[in-house]
Amino acid sequence: MIVRRSALVPRPASHVFDVIEAAEHYPQFLPWCTGATIVSRDAGMVSADLRVQWGGMQFEMRTRNPKLRPSLMNIHLERGPFRRFEGEWRLTELSADACKVAFVLDYEFEKRWITSASGPVFSRLGDTLLDAFVERALARPVAIGSAPPTPVAIATAASTPVAMEPAAPTPVAAESAANIPAAMETTVAAPPAPGEIRN
Repeated sequence: MIVRRSALVPRPASHVFDVIEAAEHYPQFLPWCTGATIVSRDAGMVSADLRVQWGGMQFEMRTRNPKLRPSLMNIHLERGPFRRFEGEWRLTELSADACKVAFVLDYEFEKRWITSASGPVFSRLGDTLLDAFVERALARPVAIGSAPPTPVAIATAASTPVAMEPAAPTPVAAESAANIPAAMETTVAAPPAPGEIRN
């Protein structure tokens, strides 16, 4: 299943990025996240353990996410009940106090986790995820001259760093921050069938 969402947010890209990156605060505003622990964090990577409980589903997962503040954070699953779980947060600065946020998540549960409820339940989580982060970014005060989150000591065995290319800027028409609402668009699409070609 692929979830694609985007929003125009009247806040600086760095501010919104820091809300997305700070997984330790997820339980404060994501109702399905019952626990979150940062495993490791540095300027180019953040790894976190998350506990999920929603609609009768309960599981734990660990993600390891390469990042390039304030424009990009990739999402990679290290462990959890998924056969595939890859995603991306991409932020494009529109002005000093506004940005476009694009979120993509491509996931598939392992067979033993697939039930009549698991797909729709997790689809709902993915579909509302960006909304929750936008609301959090709008509710939090913007810190002047804020620094990125403080690195923490690695709690697990050292792993090989992931090389990451800087994100190419996406051409976006300039817009005044005062006139940018927190607009949303949603696309949820199943992956193509084997041999199917999509334009």
